[in-house]
Amino acid sequence: MNNVYLSIGSNLGNRKKNLENAIKLLQTNNNSILSSSPIYETEPWGNPDQPKFLNQVVELTSDLEPENLLRKIHLIEEKCGRKRLGKIYSPRTLDIDILFYNSIILTTDALKIPHPMLHRRLFVLVPMADIAPDYRHPVLGKTISQLIKKCDDKTTVKRIS
Repeated sequence: MNNVYLSIGSNLGNRKKNLENAIKLLQTNNNSILSSSPIYETEPWGNPDQPKFLNQVVELTSDLEPENLLRKIHLIEEKCGRKRLGKIYSPRTLDIDILFYNSIILTTDALKIPHPMLHRRLFVLVPMADIAPDYRHPVLGKTISQLIKKCDDKTTVKRIS
């Protein structure tokens, strides 16, 4: 089994229900949620002209290889109403990103692991620190707690649950 950390976010529709649905749909076909962070309300990152997000990080075990997991994630996002419009940082019912997959470093046209922007985003780092503060980034060599201290992101990340 593979140990995976995912970031889940939503800023359209019933945001909390979207996160709950994503977690339910992720727990299929030998995938199991090991832990999940509290939910945070966060300012949009990259495009402030949109509704606030709810975000959380989950730790998952999966027997899927990274590319197959990404395909499953895209199907879950679509099932939960996500429409890919080709615009980055746009509002969405559901966004799921693979943050870490074991300790591998992977770069393909479709997928980069670890997620290349996670160390710049408090909406990822803060919930990740709730479940794995000492997890060490395999490229940067720093723990999640250390990355938070170095992060330049000034957006608000407010715990709601």
